[in-house]
Amino acid sequence: MICIRRITDEDFGLDSIAFVNPRQRWGARGIVFNSENKIAVLYKSIKNEYKLIGGGIDEDEDRTKAFKRECLEEAGCKVEIDDCLGTVEELKTLDDFKQTSYIFVAHVVEDVGHTAFTEQEKGEGSELLWLDIDTAMKLIKDSEGKVVASKYDSEKSVYHTKFIVRRDYEILKYYKNHL
Repeated sequence: MICIRRITDEDFGLDSIAFVNPRQRWGARGIVFNSENKIAVLYKSIKNEYKLIGGGIDEDEDRTKAFKRECLEEAGCKVEIDDCLGTVEELKTLDDFKQTSYIFVAHVVEDVGHTAFTEQEKGEGSELLWLDIDTAMKLIKDSEGKVVASKYDSEKSVYHTKFIVRRDYEILKYYKNHL
């Protein structure tokens, strides 16, 4: 499977350090289109964060099941997966953390009429936006330098959130340039 992008500390002007015993997380995320050709974007107003739909893969899930679950929770819709574009790797050496995300493209087959945000997502002012891809790219890119921590976050929150925002911008850029 192709690695779309590898994001490292150097992408943010930081020096990487050697991993000691890194935690590994697997994720499933991507681009979800509705019938109007708009994409789902999760906006967290407290953090000034714009991100694509997705999250971690639970122990009992495969990557497609995880992505469909995340779409139901964060976008309030059932989806059909059209493609898996590849992976994105996030190498956060300053927190001894590696994340590999499988990147999907999907379309809505049923709007269930509500999201199922976690308490943290609610507390961070989460709302679902449906945007054209260019607007989504601009908002995601512009938020990278403006993200802030929420009361739920650790001391490395802004560091992690910048990786999230950069990752999702790179996903949309890859999609636009290759498909």
